[in-house]
Amino acid sequence: MTVKKNLIEIANKYPKELIHGQLSDVDRISFHINLAINSFKNRIPPDLEICDLGGGLGMFSIGCVASKFKRTLLIDDFNDPINHNVGNKPLDLHRQYGVEIYSRDVIEKGIGDLEGNFDIITSFDSMEHWHNSPKNLFHEMMTKLNKNGTFILGVPNCVNLRKRITVPFGYGKWSSMELWYEEEKFRGHVREPDIADLLYIAKDIGLSDLKIIGRNWLGLRGGSTQSIIVEALTKIIDPLITRIPSLCSNLYLVGKKKY
Repeated sequence: MTVKKNLIEIANKYPKELIHGQLSDVDRISFHINLAINSFKNRIPPDLEICDLGGGLGMFSIGCVASKFKRTLLIDDFNDPINHNVGNKPLDLHRQYGVEIYSRDVIEKGIGDLEGNFDIITSFDSMEHWHNSPKNLFHEMMTKLNKNGTFILGVPNCVNLRKRITVPFGYGKWSSMELWYEEEKFRGHVREPDIADLLYIAKDIGLSDLKIIGRNWLGLRGGSTQSIIVEALTKIIDPLITRIPSLCSNLYLVGKKKY
């Protein structure tokens, strides 16, 4: 089965109230899994071990198991609003597939105590939510990567094309007032990076063979009338601006540990 077919099958095993959301995320998660697989052109998943930081209840870690990765770890504090709304029952599905789950504040506790090292460490759409610096975590992470191991960091772009157009007109907030003011603990975006920030991190932790990749997932989800219009426009311009990552809504840093 292809990665997408695997993910569609997995999405339909989620609790009923989460199925639609997971199905709408298939393309993005498929891209993430293929990004990890393709970072090792001469090795196949059954020989690879992967650790995902901040993956929450999403399908990435299950999809890696379904893609026959040798070992898959998921690390998250599972303290987002969705965890409080639906509970952690979806994690039963992760366990059924064989995902190793560690519930912790990864900034505070790190990953140094985890057994073994990894070929790939990933973090997608999580770093922008962290209230404290990931510097120590990322340096510790490098000690847990095997030689020639891959680190993939996916984040929203703070200066994407939409924001460059809308901010002068007074629109461009990272988070809604309700998300910040009404919730007991704020879990929204703390600091969104740009390409220069990602290259800063890469230099600090000694990554090599760097790639910066742009995608536009944030504009490709319909729903309300406004978002449907944004989705339609995104589909038109996406093939053009993915060639210019600095304009995209989503950025990916891919780098290797050489030593």
